[in-house]
Amino acid sequence: MHELGVTQSLLDIALHHGRQAGAARINELNLVVGELSSIVDDSVQFYWDMLSEGTIAQGARLNFKRVPAELHCHDCEHRFPLNHQEYVCPMCGSANLTVSGGEEFFLESIDVDLDET
Repeated sequence: MHELGVTQSLLDIALHHGRQAGAARINELNLVVGELSSIVDDSVQFYWDMLSEGTIAQGARLNFKRVPAELHCHDCEHRFPLNHQEYVCPMCGSANLTVSGGEEFFLESIDVDLDET
């Protein structure tokens, strides 16, 4: 359900920047979503369609680029993809790890048509 608030924030950001750029229409948003984020693409799209109705963003396409999760070993500094089965460094066997990627969620870019008037 938190996708409603997230989607409202996305719309607010898109409309703000669209207005600043003099956009007549917002065509698409490019979103980066980490594998470990709790964002559900279909839910964001559902709320987007509902919230953007009647705005210059109505009908805009949302492009979701998924980023894989990555772990960082603090003992040997190795970075490696999370495999969801083993939580030890494949280089040194340490469990002294932190997540270093895959929790992202941000708006990377917006494509607009400029107002020609």
